[in-house]
Amino acid sequence: MIAKIVKGSNFRGVVNYILDKEKDAKILVCDGLFAENKEAIANSFEAQAKMNPKVAKSVGHIALAFSKEDEQRLTDRAMAGIALEYLEKMGVKDTQILVVRHFDKEHPHVHIAFNRIANDGRTISDRNERIRSTRICKELTRKYNLYFASYKEQVKRHRLKEPDKTKYELYSLLKSEVLRCGNWQQLAVNLEQQGVEMQFKYKGKSDEVQGVVFSKNSYSFSGSKIDRQFSHSKIDAALNANRQEEQQRMMTSNQVPEQSTPQFEPTGSDDLYSGSIGLLMPDATNGQADENYFEEQLKRKKKKQRKIRF
Repeated sequence: MIAKIVKGSNFRGVVNYILDKEKDAKILVCDGLFAENKEAIANSFEAQAKMNPKVAKSVGHIALAFSKEDEQRLTDRAMAGIALEYLEKMGVKDTQILVVRHFDKEHPHVHIAFNRIANDGRTISDRNERIRSTRICKELTRKYNLYFASYKEQVKRHRLKEPDKTKYELYSLLKSEVLRCGNWQQLAVNLEQQGVEMQFKYKGKSDEVQGVVFSKNSYSFSGSKIDRQFSHSKIDAALNANRQEEQQRMMTSNQVPEQSTPQFEPTGSDDLYSGSIGLLMPDATNGQADENYFEEQLKRKKKKQRKIRF
């Protein structure tokens, strides 16, 4: 879930955009507004804004976008609820609000128009709104277990130009290959088959590896510049983890179950306890010592039974 915040002064313009028929718009929330048509909605916004004419930009416009992975879960009711909770946390309350869902893109999203002039004429603060919005989006994404796309996954890659285009190609390749390789040599071979050259950076003239560089399409990037998870140390840790997991899996699959003699299954705690006594008893050739031992164990058994009774 991400938010894009825009402020302006033209309620009519934002209402026309949000309720554009070509965007297959659907009103989810309309609070404090006459909703007969776009004209009535815009007039309602403008009338309240006149309560505080000193505020030049009284139009609040926020687009909330969600991942396509959550499309099946995001019903109209769910999106309306999340939008209202977001506004509450942002301090946008006691004012006119219009929440509209659009269906013109592959990912679920809503547009919110609100009046920065509250019902009582006060101004709704926009202080640090982008910082607060980012934090709140993360909170709600975690709260509702929504898909948490990384920044790089949100980028429209078909619009990128070089060298960013190659950088994101490397990001995708590394994300896939690092997960399935168990050592640096295997990683290098797999990347080379896909047109990527890998080189280590060394500290001074020593053999100490300081970093790793990936090259493709005549462009080179250090791993950490592609993404922090692809620094030399983090890739090395991931490869080691993959190797250990594979070794553990092989050890588990190679284990042969031991053949055991069928045992009588006790039907109660007394039988289990008696069986334990039998296993711990000394050899019967000890004569009187055996009898004394057996009597002692019976006393302990009765004492324990008294303790566990309710």
